[in-house]
Amino acid sequence: MFGRLCACCAGLVFTGILFQGSAQAQFKNGGQAVELKLPTLSQRSIITQRIGLTDITINYCRPLVGGREIWGKAVPYGRVWRSGANENTTISFTDDVSIEGKTLSAGTYGLHTIPTADQWTIIFSKNSTSWGSFSYDEKEDALRVTVKPHPAEFTEALTYTFDDPKPDSAAATLRWEKLAVPFHISADENAIVLRSIQNQLRNTGGFTWAGYDEAANWLLDTNQNLDQAMKWESQSIQIEERFENLLGKSQILEAQGKKEEAAAVKAKALDIASGIQLHIYGRGLQAQKKQEEGFAIFKINVKKHPNEWYSHGELARMASAKGDFDTATKEMKIALNGAPDFAKSGIQGLIGRLEKKEDIN
Repeated sequence: MFGRLCACCAGLVFTGILFQGSAQAQFKNGGQAVELKLPTLSQRSIITQRIGLTDITINYCRPLVGGREIWGKAVPYGRVWRSGANENTTISFTDDVSIEGKTLSAGTYGLHTIPTADQWTIIFSKNSTSWGSFSYDEKEDALRVTVKPHPAEFTEALTYTFDDPKPDSAAATLRWEKLAVPFHISADENAIVLRSIQNQLRNTGGFTWAGYDEAANWLLDTNQNLDQAMKWESQSIQIEERFENLLGKSQILEAQGKKEEAAAVKAKALDIASGIQLHIYGRGLQAQKKQEEGFAIFKINVKKHPNEWYSHGELARMASAKGDFDTATKEMKIALNGAPDFAKSGIQGLIGRLEKKEDIN
């Protein structure tokens, strides 16, 4: 192979072999391609995890165990390792994050490690474009953290996984041979989402009632900045007064402790609601384990829309809760006759349960 390469390229190939240590080479003669893009033994993989609105992406090549002794041998202890194969393993964050409780700015980093038998150092380097760890420079470190490895099931090809995902965190885990090395990543998602909402409302989202309504509801759900939530909901109502944003305003007022104002706005919302909107709202209350509140909405709906299929379904649910399965079955069959095609299958299933005297709530 060397006979077909210039002296410079041959030197690169030879150097590449030396730097590989006990890693497997690409060609049978021990060489590694440097001029051409060819398949490599350590195949490339990219894995991304989103926490909140923050994307975390690890881009790496996957060496194989290949019968070797890995830890302390193929991967020496106490030396900087590329945490994969070939070029830099990289990790990218679309927002600022915390790694094991230490802050790290958004961006792309070279991911290196220093393994030992009982503790690993995880290194995030500002240099993410080099080959392996051979030109690694500690002066380019953006962050170092230490973590504990633990035994794991055998993994032939080095793999990164994201474990224990939560709304604002996840554990990125290097898995190879019989070892797992996790490091925990978290983000201040409430602050990130709030900034994102503010930017989106300056774009097309700020021209619709729904954009401001969704923004207000997010603040309400996260129980933060209710004054701002009220401003956004008021802007939504100014664009177009609807059941959804009036109901949202009533919920914000209630969260602010303004019970009488909340009741008045809610009454207005219920007055302008369509039958389907009332039905969906009542079913949503049931899903939140607020059955009596849901039934109160059903009663309003039945009074306003007594002949609609969904009203008969609501009568069936209220009868079922009382154990009156005969009435419930009768009402649900009436609902079936008037229901649109997309709802018929579900209603038939409910009728079957009622005939077995099962509560459908």
